[in-house]
Amino acid sequence: MPYYRSAGEVPPKRHTQFRAPDGSLYAEELMGQEGFSSDSSLLYHRHLPTAIVAAEEYDPTGWTRTPNRPLKPRHLRTHKLDSGGGDPVLDRQHLLANDDVRISYVVADRPSPLYRNAIGDECLYVEEGTARVESTFGTLDVASGDYVIIPTSVIHRIVPTGERLRLLTIEATGHIGPPKRYLSVRGQFLEHSPYCERDVRGPSGPLLMEGSDVEVYVQHRRGWTRFVYANHPFDVVGWDGHLYPWAFSIHDFEPITGRVHQPPPAHQTFQGPNFVICSFVPRKVDYHPLAIPVPYNHHNVDSDEMMFYTGGNYEARRGSGIEQGSISLHPSGFTHGPQPGAVERAIGAEYFDELAVMVDTFRPLDLCEAALASEDTGYAWTWAGRSLS
Repeated sequence: MPYYRSAGEVPPKRHTQFRAPDGSLYAEELMGQEGFSSDSSLLYHRHLPTAIVAAEEYDPTGWTRTPNRPLKPRHLRTHKLDSGGGDPVLDRQHLLANDDVRISYVVADRPSPLYRNAIGDECLYVEEGTARVESTFGTLDVASGDYVIIPTSVIHRIVPTGERLRLLTIEATGHIGPPKRYLSVRGQFLEHSPYCERDVRGPSGPLLMEGSDVEVYVQHRRGWTRFVYANHPFDVVGWDGHLYPWAFSIHDFEPITGRVHQPPPAHQTFQGPNFVICSFVPRKVDYHPLAIPVPYNHHNVDSDEMMFYTGGNYEARRGSGIEQGSISLHPSGFTHGPQPGAVERAIGAEYFDELAVMVDTFRPLDLCEAALASEDTGYAWTWAGRSLS
């Protein structure tokens, strides 16, 4: 994260003696990205963070990737995936994936286990409900509309605090952060950025828990492992640095508008390795006297476009069957645009009441089992005004 925070107790100088009231030394843990060359934080543990007493292979529920063949636009209805409930990590239903990113959906009603993703950062989007994200850095309370960025290898768990929690999860193979064009060379949000430091929430901390022989599930580059730690990893008395879980509400994203239609980069919120995440929010629309507010037909030849519809009424998709919780996939190789009638209907509009999260990837997205199970198979033909399967 591009700015410094400190929580709990830390010594005046890094890598110097820092003792507990009983005279014992706290154990330092430097957590950093890109081989000590990027953001990091320094944590002080009551116990050794290296002390494990067991490790065993864990086999999660299997899933596969199927190429988008025949190539066509897809409509997924995530609310068809509702089940009797589950936990926010182990019960994720994978929808779309490539070698850079995995996109899943989960409806959760119970806490996840302690979990560490050692492959890359995660971006969680809260469609519905409230939760508490507990980590070695402290506690972060989140609610509907929040993005939550959890850096690589942070031990955490997600605890639903309401009746039901709906999450869209975006797992990167690498790091997720604000677009570089929004930041100064020293990491400060610039004046043209659609959000800034005041909109970002970090964890309250520290969070101290007792326990021994504590299980932590780790997703890593060669599979999954279940570690047993000698002591509870939530034993950090203080930390400081630039690397920590953080939240930002889509409702605090300030839309960039213009006299004519603004392209998707105006909506960009985060960037990851070979993908971007954009936010479409309620906004005043184009004000040129001859403006057409909905998007023109377009073909981003290098990208697959996934859109998650999470509120309001997305004007360009009206009449296509898109609803709350829908996902559209418009792949490279297909020109997509507004539904029939949307262009004329939008002329003269002053305001769009819509809420959507978009992920554009620079490698093709494959379909997973849950995507095929929730697909509206007639969507591809709606531009022709036909209902086919």
